[in-house]
Amino acid sequence: MNIFGYLQKVGKALMVPVATLPAAAILMGIGYWVDPVGWGSESVIAALLIKSGAAIIDNMALLFAIGVSFGLSRDKNGSAALAGFVCYMVVTTLLSPAVVAQLKSIDLEAVPAAFDKIGNQFVGILIGIISAEIYNRFHTVELPKALAFFSGKRLVPILTSIAGILLSVLLLVVWPVIYDALISFGTKLQAMDAVGAGLFGFFNRLMLTIGMHHALYPVFWFDVVGINDIPNFLGGAQSLAEGNAVVGKTGMYQAGFFPIMMFGLPGAALAIYHCADQKSKDRTFSIMLAAAMASFFTGITEPLEFSFMFTAPLLYVIHAVLTGISLYIAASMEWMAGFGFSAGFVDMVLSTQNPLAVKWYMLIVQGVVFFAIYYFMFRFAIVKFNLKTPGRGESDEEAVNAENIGELTEAYIAAIGGKENIVEVDNCITRLRLTVKDSSIANRDEMGKLGAAGVVPIGKEGLQVIIGLGKVDKVAAEMKRILA
Repeated sequence: MNIFGYLQKVGKALMVPVATLPAAAILMGIGYWVDPVGWGSESVIAALLIKSGAAIIDNMALLFAIGVSFGLSRDKNGSAALAGFVCYMVVTTLLSPAVVAQLKSIDLEAVPAAFDKIGNQFVGILIGIISAEIYNRFHTVELPKALAFFSGKRLVPILTSIAGILLSVLLLVVWPVIYDALISFGTKLQAMDAVGAGLFGFFNRLMLTIGMHHALYPVFWFDVVGINDIPNFLGGAQSLAEGNAVVGKTGMYQAGFFPIMMFGLPGAALAIYHCADQKSKDRTFSIMLAAAMASFFTGITEPLEFSFMFTAPLLYVIHAVLTGISLYIAASMEWMAGFGFSAGFVDMVLSTQNPLAVKWYMLIVQGVVFFAIYYFMFRFAIVKFNLKTPGRGESDEEAVNAENIGELTEAYIAAIGGKENIVEVDNCITRLRLTVKDSSIANRDEMGKLGAAGVVPIGKEGLQVIIGLGKVDKVAAEMKRILA
């Protein structure tokens, strides 16, 4: 597979460890509610909840190593996760400051600062990728009879241990250089202040079209270049005490998403409904209502964004620009709120008692304004340029409805080019992520008639089919069963 397609798989695998963040957000959010003044110092229950959430946040690098190795393994086996854990422990132990001082025969004070930060998400992702590749390649290897006990999955931790040693030797030399470069990059991003936040918001949405937004957000949300916005925000009082957070700044790469996800996109949904053909209004209303509710309450925006991303790309460019503007405004005004999962109502409520949440209520005011902006801009563009949004210009023949998952999956397989064209099947929240022999033979029109919101070829061997929330898991599972 080409490097671009592989990076997409890595981005999807990152969702495994990131899925643990809502647990941290809920625990810490409730803890701050219980003790909004002492943040755990005046309540045993609050301390228990806050420290429990911090246990997740403080170990994100390890979770990345385990989650990525598991997520990239072909059969999603727990042995791959164990391999990631073993490799991580080897690397972080060998590259701890005390061991580095011993290996280099230097005083502890002379050890480069880079090795104080060896347990970061960047290294965790790298370890996860290496461990997954070792697992995928060697978990079925059979050794000679004398060593048969160590065959197959038992062989993988041994190999990842060796890989950890080799990686440590390499990082011993190159990690200080990489670290210094990342710190320089992060410093430049932070120096851009609100403008940097706005650019992040714009490119975050733009890269969603090719599924690469997961590759961008670790730079801003986690400890890759020293920004670490989500863990620092969720850390609240602890982050302040340790000097890792600044009131009015920490959360600037998150806050501006709340007006978009809670208000702007629902405004777009209302515009799409109002512009639908009369015969399609009822069906469009139900689709847009479900998508808007998901966006408002949970911050899951893909069902709504995919409804116009490919059929009306002009609207999506407008959406990306407005997202960037929203992050810029929130960062400029220092209106701060943060999230553990996404910028929906649930995370907004949980973040209100966080000591780093500043004038969070103004994000609601901003959201109301963005609701109106999205509504009028989308409605004007749809009508002016006669854009084909859901419910507009659809013929009865185009509304193919295959309720039976088995029949629907068989139809998708045929449209993709048959069983012989499909090499590997995976999926994320809304889309099939396929490795194929030749993406050019896939019939996009046919998949559109089956209900796909979009079909995205990724080079010759990569193909993404946006099916939608709820249905994609069933289709992926059925496709794997049929191909097996």
